[in-house]
Amino acid sequence: MRELTGRTALVTGASRGIGRSLAIALADCGADVVVNYTSNDERAREVQQEIEARGVRCHLAKVDLTGSTCAEEMAVIVPEIDILVHNASIQFRRPWQEITLEEYDIQMNCNFRAAFLLIQKYAPRMMEKRWGRIVTIGSVQEQKPHKEMLIYSASKAAQTLMARSLALQLAPYNVTVNSIAPGVMNTDRNSEFLQIESIHRQTCAGIPLGYIGEPGESAGTLKLLCSEEGRYITGQNIFVDGGMGIL
Repeated sequence: MRELTGRTALVTGASRGIGRSLAIALADCGADVVVNYTSNDERAREVQQEIEARGVRCHLAKVDLTGSTCAEEMAVIVPEIDILVHNASIQFRRPWQEITLEEYDIQMNCNFRAAFLLIQKYAPRMMEKRWGRIVTIGSVQEQKPHKEMLIYSASKAAQTLMARSLALQLAPYNVTVNSIAPGVMNTDRNSEFLQIESIHRQTCAGIPLGYIGEPGESAGTLKLLCSEEGRYITGQNIFVDGGMGIL
């Protein structure tokens, strides 16, 4: 059922991996989709074609979310949305003693500040219309931080706490705010490490379901949260991680 027909969704970091699957899932539900990306025009156009093949509109928004003006730049391309999915993130693998201030800023600005700025920009109109869906994409690392991704895991935890706080403030306006925390997924970001047999085996051993997830594992959860069936869900952080977070 295409119950999101007439709605417009912005998905950040949507040219690949989890973001791509989330953008396509919303298109399957009838939403027009704005695909945000930073650099790879060819890959973004491929996603655009996949979305438009579903009979909905798709706009590309090439905006660097590490910049302080990212929300203003985005609003020039798409002034108003009904659904915001903040999926874009950056991670650096580094021992904590070696983390540079530049790496700290890049991760926090993209992973946390950009979500805050985009919500500030778009939520007021959702509140006026008394309908909106905001979903932040976190990580199982909020529960089980990787020892070489201190800033990444901290930024995701901060993002989720922000979503919970905003859920309280936006609930009176029928705007829901939730988070999805994926586990280890078979994305290009992880492929280099997961191709190493010992790391792949060790990772699977730490997942109760016993296997690495695919990029689209979170799509069903997103569809629920953006649908009318999910209208009574707000302030939640739903782990889609094969049980990894409970070990």
